[in-house]
Amino acid sequence: MINTAMDSTEYLNQQRRGRLILLCMLIFFIIPIIAVIAMYKLDWRPKGESVGELVSPPRTLSISQALINSNGTKVSTSLLKDKWSMVYVTTDCDLQCKNKLHQMRQLHVSLYKEIPRMQRVLITTTPDVADIARNYPELLIINQPADDVIAFSQQFNIDNETAINANRIYLSDPLGQLIISYHASTSPALVRKDITRLMKYSWTG
Repeated sequence: MINTAMDSTEYLNQQRRGRLILLCMLIFFIIPIIAVIAMYKLDWRPKGESVGELVSPPRTLSISQALINSNGTKVSTSLLKDKWSMVYVTTDCDLQCKNKLHQMRQLHVSLYKEIPRMQRVLITTTPDVADIARNYPELLIINQPADDVIAFSQQFNIDNETAINANRIYLSDPLGQLIISYHASTSPALVRKDITRLMKYSWTG
């Protein structure tokens, strides 16, 4: 009699556990579907600032063999490969340009352990960049010859906007593809957050 009562209790306990597991599975699978349907029906979208403008599809950047850097040596055609690149494009590097270069350096430094995975590149038609090179020794400067620099810079044009006048930061991935750009007014803190997330989940570079 005692064994029968114990078996009955065990059976009831198993039933309760089974129902609980079934309920949990229903909650796990059904609620997300209901949420998606509700979002679709109500036309609801999560709010949040779009940090950068995606280049879709990613644009493979081609470096001409004629390009020369600030040291007077030829730029490697693989310069934008194997590393992430923060790129700034301008004609004369005036005060606006120097402010952006300072911002890029601060962004780079703030990446901490990811610093070696990123490089900074300035594309400019300014012939004399000795002062810039001295103040930003790790900055890669492409500035000669002017015609080839301008032609190269056009690969960063987005829609009807000319990169050389846009005051944007452009980001290319370790495959040498232009993937995103940041408007001149975008907060550096947001740019950093975006870049950090991209690098964290990337299997390249």
